[in-house]
Amino acid sequence: MRYRAFTPCVFVAPCLLLPACSHKSSPASIGRPAPDFSLVDPSGTPVRLSAYKGKVVLLDFWATWCGCKIEIPWYVEFQNKYRDAGLSAIGVSMDADGWKSVKPFLAEHKLNYPVVIGNDDLGQQFELVNMPLTLLIGRNGNIAESHAGVVDKERFEAKIRSLLQESTTN
Repeated sequence: MRYRAFTPCVFVAPCLLLPACSHKSSPASIGRPAPDFSLVDPSGTPVRLSAYKGKVVLLDFWATWCGCKIEIPWYVEFQNKYRDAGLSAIGVSMDADGWKSVKPFLAEHKLNYPVVIGNDDLGQQFELVNMPLTLLIGRNGNIAESHAGVVDKERFEAKIRSLLQESTTN
């Protein structure tokens, strides 16, 4: 099951209207260990999720064609605001054409966190059905929040602050 970008005009508007893009938690994933992965960023540097254990990770599944890009400036803001407290954001683009679409987007938007290209296997491991899907992974490596659809910025930030206050043993 590949997440394909047929045309932006076909998918951007529906993404904003679909029930899956509303504010929903995906409770089935909560509490389980986050599946590890190792993928490369645009410069070829490996990004391994397990290397972030001990930090709170904001893991964002997105695509350049999706209206969900509205969240990216929020995640840049969170990364700036909470980096020193232990937050690390990672973007996982699910664009079917990979870096061909993503590199120009990154050049234009200047994200302050690593972005990798996801694949079908990774999507299945994280129960990705619709995009966006944003997860918060606690310092212990377990999924603390799994949210399908555009997040409520203030509520999500409050959850980040709460997770940052927890120790790695929780």
